[in-house]
Amino acid sequence: MQEYDLLVVGGGPGGYVAAIRAAQRGLNVAVVEKERPGGVCLNWGCIPTKAMLRSAEVYETVLHAADFGVRAENIGLDYDTVTRRKDSVVKGLTDGVAGLLKANGVTVVKGHARFTGPTTVDVFAVGESALGANGPLYAAEPAGAEPVDRISAREVIIATGSVPVQLPLPGAELPGVITSDGAFGLTEVPGKLAVIGGSAVGAEWASLFSSLGSEVTIIEMQPTLVPAEDAEIGKALGRSFGKRGVQVLTGATVSKIESSGRGKNAALKVAVDGAKVSEVDADVVLVGVGRKPNTASLDLATAGVEVDGRGFVQVDEKLRTNVEHVYAIGDVTGKALLAHVASHQGVVAAETIAGHHAAIDYNVIPAATFTHPEIASVGLTEKQATDAGHQVVATKFPFAALGRAQTFGDTEGFLKIVAGEQYGEVLGVHVFGPSASDLITEGALAITLEATLDELAETIHAHPTLGEIGMEAAMSALGLPVHTAPPKKR
Repeated sequence: MQEYDLLVVGGGPGGYVAAIRAAQRGLNVAVVEKERPGGVCLNWGCIPTKAMLRSAEVYETVLHAADFGVRAENIGLDYDTVTRRKDSVVKGLTDGVAGLLKANGVTVVKGHARFTGPTTVDVFAVGESALGANGPLYAAEPAGAEPVDRISAREVIIATGSVPVQLPLPGAELPGVITSDGAFGLTEVPGKLAVIGGSAVGAEWASLFSSLGSEVTIIEMQPTLVPAEDAEIGKALGRSFGKRGVQVLTGATVSKIESSGRGKNAALKVAVDGAKVSEVDADVVLVGVGRKPNTASLDLATAGVEVDGRGFVQVDEKLRTNVEHVYAIGDVTGKALLAHVASHQGVVAAETIAGHHAAIDYNVIPAATFTHPEIASVGLTEKQATDAGHQVVATKFPFAALGRAQTFGDTEGFLKIVAGEQYGEVLGVHVFGPSASDLITEGALAITLEATLDELAETIHAHPTLGEIGMEAAMSALGLPVHTAPPKKR
């Protein structure tokens, strides 16, 4: 039995950050992880998808090189190189995390942890991936009847993340029906792709494969795509997808998936209800409808840890569970299934365990979706602000009015500010356009510092930059626009 001050179960962006911070605070720390450090984010989510999206962006740029006065001939896509580059980026970052854990004196134990008590675990060898030899191990079952290690700790942090939701659809087991995990196993760009689910995961894969040449249909049951975002963002993405040839079916559901019988490629047909079409042909169907907590075979009941009706671990503001000395962070808590939230929760849990103060404000969480154009948001949508009783002013400023966007050749989209009408306090910022994921930080800082429209408008922004859009939107909200036409007098 190995003994530590802190055991972290899971080495993702929550777990490894918690382990490093705790080690920096002088604790003797161990992490149990099934595969390469970095969790889903670095291995099967944020990083590999963004690497592939960058390839798609470069490909699209080259296809339109003539618009910039650049002659390019024999343009083609090498999908093998796209995936090899993705693998190289992933390996570099996961190796980097492994190096950081080692440099901070954190012990990494490879295996599947199973609780034998509140602060003790048996560690088993990791079984095979459900997707084959090169598939993800984070959801794999333990292998063997006997543990390969036993660990006891004074404190424990559960950081095991989440897994894709599997829809109980007839035909969901057919070859060619995949989740986001399975998408990484594709060896070629699908000719026809149907994406079930129009939130961040589904929208990103739809954008990626559309850019690479797939004929894409995206099916979402809500009235707009990315339904967690401001409604204007979802509508704008739908229009943008439509211009690029993506068939967008909103307010629609899938009743079943069947083999179309069109040869050896396992071609499929998707039955759709509530849309303008009743059937969609596809070579691949990607299900991206959400994620659920990854707690299988952890034996949380043995530890006495309570979960809610959906299986998420219940925690307080310091990430403490109902069991003394047991914490939980990241997706497994269901607070906000985002890597940067998991990391911040990891800091809070580690600092609390080490006797220091730290806190997290769930009201100021920036989120980004890496479609083309990108989407990013923080704070309240216009509807949420109104429903909460605020009298609001909401103003949009177009990227097309920015000099930098014009020179860059990417002018689609806008930034929207939602603010209080009386005092001008910033309540929410929503961006649809180039570099939205980078621009949203100013919005998060504005809300954190309780900034007003006046303060944003009076802050000098560098020119020509995309970042000017926050200042310009604030001036427009104040009724003092410089680079758009003044509001019409009533």
